[in-house]
Amino acid sequence: MKMLLGDTALLSAILFMLAACGEVGYCVKCVSGHAEVMSRRRPIAEALQDPQVSGEERKQLAKVLEIRAFAVEELGLPDNGSYRFYADIGRPYVVWNVVATPELSLIPKQWCYPVVGCIAYRGYFDAEAAKAMAAELSAQGYDVDVYGVKAYSTLKWFDDPVLNTFLKGTDSQLASLIFHELAHQVVYVPDDCSFNEAFAKTVETEGLRRWLHTKSDDRGWQDFLDRELRGREFLAVLKLTREKLAELYAQPVPDEVKRLRKRELLSLLEDDLRNRRNEWPNPAAIDSWLERGLNNARLASIATYQDRVPVFQAILAAQGGDLKAFYDEVGRLAKLPADERTAQFKAYERSEMNAPGSDR
Repeated sequence: MKMLLGDTALLSAILFMLAACGEVGYCVKCVSGHAEVMSRRRPIAEALQDPQVSGEERKQLAKVLEIRAFAVEELGLPDNGSYRFYADIGRPYVVWNVVATPELSLIPKQWCYPVVGCIAYRGYFDAEAAKAMAAELSAQGYDVDVYGVKAYSTLKWFDDPVLNTFLKGTDSQLASLIFHELAHQVVYVPDDCSFNEAFAKTVETEGLRRWLHTKSDDRGWQDFLDRELRGREFLAVLKLTREKLAELYAQPVPDEVKRLRKRELLSLLEDDLRNRRNEWPNPAAIDSWLERGLNNARLASIATYQDRVPVFQAILAAQGGDLKAFYDEVGRLAKLPADERTAQFKAYERSEMNAPGSDR
């Protein structure tokens, strides 16, 4: 395999991950998969001169350079080698995640790794390996879900490249993705996905607002807000079923009763989504989403990590919209013990609710 392992830092990081990983076989595959992605990268400037790269890809890559400069100059995001290289990995997703929950629980199985801590999924660079793990977990009685992911962050361990998987959406979606992934390099708390994702989502949204403002693209900003609203409406429907299931699983009734009621609730959710399909801009997306089936893992894997976004927005507002001060304050919170961090979040929530003009 051709690998760009010329610098000592990269090789040292790979050796560290292998040494620190409790499941060496799995980690070897992860390191190999990541190295294969990195082996395909080349400077975006070089890709822009390659006639084998399509005109649409070149257009998007040129946009990446513009977005990347804006991220540094206007958003204060890391000025490093990330997203200054391009890698065409020849597939629609870079990794596939496996989520597993017990048959009568919405609490996902946790996997723990070096650096990132414990998270509620297991990622694979190979789709078949992900499916094999899902089948193994299913045989053990777990509800499982497998889904593709278009981007991942190495949290500054490597210079993450732009992938061909980034380039299929709109300019706004491309900017959002880059701002989001770079935000993970600013602050990251091991074992706290909701903190990390809500922070990155807040940076993504504020970054996109400022980006589109420089373009005088009010239509693009409204389209983003409309997509966000539709996403929240969709998640609200799923959340209602999750709450009913959580209540069911906590009841002191026989497991067989729980299984029967679980099937009923999931069937009702499917019927509800199919009845609503024509209300969504892309009904076929609902059909495609339902094709994978509904179970605990499916609902856990789409459980929103955005519940804390209003808190982070309140923190940003408290800093007068100053992103550097925002990053500093979030960094301070990240160092606190979890209970102290939660207490300070609640204080920010109260300040947001009491702010002039608040209707909550």
